[in-house]
Amino acid sequence: MCRFLPLRVAVKDSLVLILLVIFNTIHMTDLAKNDMDLHSKQSKVKDDTNNNIVNFKNSEDLKNCPMKQGNTSDCSTLNYPCVACDRGWDCVYGADTNYTCRVNTNVVCNGLKTFNRTAMCRFCYQTEKWEHRCDQKANCNSLASPTKYYLTNCTVSDDVLCLGKRKFLKKIRCSWTSGTRWGTALILALTLGGFGADRFYLGHWQEGIGKLFSFGGLGVWTLVDALLIGIHHLGPADGSVYI
Repeated sequence: MCRFLPLRVAVKDSLVLILLVIFNTIHMTDLAKNDMDLHSKQSKVKDDTNNNIVNFKNSEDLKNCPMKQGNTSDCSTLNYPCVACDRGWDCVYGADTNYTCRVNTNVVCNGLKTFNRTAMCRFCYQTEKWEHRCDQKANCNSLASPTKYYLTNCTVSDDVLCLGKRKFLKKIRCSWTSGTRWGTALILALTLGGFGADRFYLGHWQEGIGKLFSFGGLGVWTLVDALLIGIHHLGPADGSVYI
């Protein structure tokens, strides 16, 4: 009959075996993590590169770019979207830095299609208000107190170089006009205010009717409205500002 001998393992050998298993597990985990980080960095570089490529699928992108042979424009004078300029993220904010610009292969121009331009290191959302254009909204009260603000889409001008996306969200002050003139409103208040002409012009129909049938509140309402219009306290009923 076969007899099984008892398996004897020294405590020292057991500890060595356990440590080897632990070290091997840590090593494999580090290798997997490094591989994931490498793929992540490669994907990020690929995405950043794709963001700097000019997309000409939309015909609107082509309308201001020279596409015909015989064009005399210099490549270095072209702006976005005819060229795509990029810069690393390691520049110092506010300092002048070099951007590498590349002309799209579909664009026809004279000179080198890869050149450098110098501009301030900053993100597109940090540009000055005259360097980008924002979509105006006409559904807010420009004369409200405290001042009203709204969130809208803004786009950097084609000749401005900056980091990041050229379209961004920005919170701007509610300030729009429907074409109402301050001078016209003031003249109506001083001349025909007793008949409510100024209120009708500003769109305050109910108050205009009240002034008409009360003869301008016997002159008191007329003087008050002329004063309010003069100091810009009374404005158009739609919440817009004067021009």
